[in-house]
Amino acid sequence: MEKFRNILKLLRLKHCIKNFLVFVPLIFMRDEGGGQRILYVLIGFISFSLIASTIYIINDAKDVEKDKLHPTKKNRPFASGKISIAEGFVYAVCCFFISIGLLSYLIVFHHVSFFALFNLLLYFILNLAYSLGLKNIPIIDITILTAGFLIRVMFGAILAGTFVSSWLYLTIVSAAFYLGLGKRRNEIKMVEGGIDGATRSVLQKYTLNFLDKFMYLCLGMTCVFYALWAKEYPNPYMILTVPVVIIIFMQYSLDIESSYDGDPVEVVFADKKIMAFCLLFLCMLFGIIYLL
Repeated sequence: MEKFRNILKLLRLKHCIKNFLVFVPLIFMRDEGGGQRILYVLIGFISFSLIASTIYIINDAKDVEKDKLHPTKKNRPFASGKISIAEGFVYAVCCFFISIGLLSYLIVFHHVSFFALFNLLLYFILNLAYSLGLKNIPIIDITILTAGFLIRVMFGAILAGTFVSSWLYLTIVSAAFYLGLGKRRNEIKMVEGGIDGATRSVLQKYTLNFLDKFMYLCLGMTCVFYALWAKEYPNPYMILTVPVVIIIFMQYSLDIESSYDGDPVEVVFADKKIMAFCLLFLCMLFGIIYLL
């Protein structure tokens, strides 16, 4: 059982929450496409989660020596010695080929667009390049993190057979930049506070002032873009969700201004208020789209 828990920890299943973004385009389709499209996106979600786990394993293997010096990352399976890098490589290869196999099945037997595979491989290549060195280049590192969020949504849109509207696209991009900048901001704070070791050389090239300015610029843009999207949505009640979105970001900003390390998944799971507001937002969203 301990071995199984370490494998799940290596795959970082908790971070699969990010991959639920592939369902975003499907939510706004109402009954279009039926259960078949839901199945396609569900398989795509599994495929994307596996390819993301492949990247996590590669990244952990590359950073194992640095992680051993980190107060929390030292407990990761590679850094703690609970799983060998050779064993982890086997898991990474399995995840990669199962992921490609699942998506290839949809393309060959269900005529899903080949661009779904293109998006998946683009995510893999970008994040592999990120792990192998691009994460040490300022701006490029945050841009790749942002691209990951956008690719997830576009991937889901292809599988669902729909498209992402302009305002929703801009909302996702600006929100992703806000999250990426906030993550780097708090990593710097931890380094300066002596909590974190100098595990990222890119942190020496950023300043808190720079990250603060652009983080909150992106937050403002996110709220404006979302409000414009809600205003243009066919159902006029969608505008009622705007205050809830603002409250979610206010609570998130309050959290990352405190002692959180800025990782979006850790922040959301650690704050029950954010989870409650997110649940309220989802309930409102489904109610407006499917009931009103």
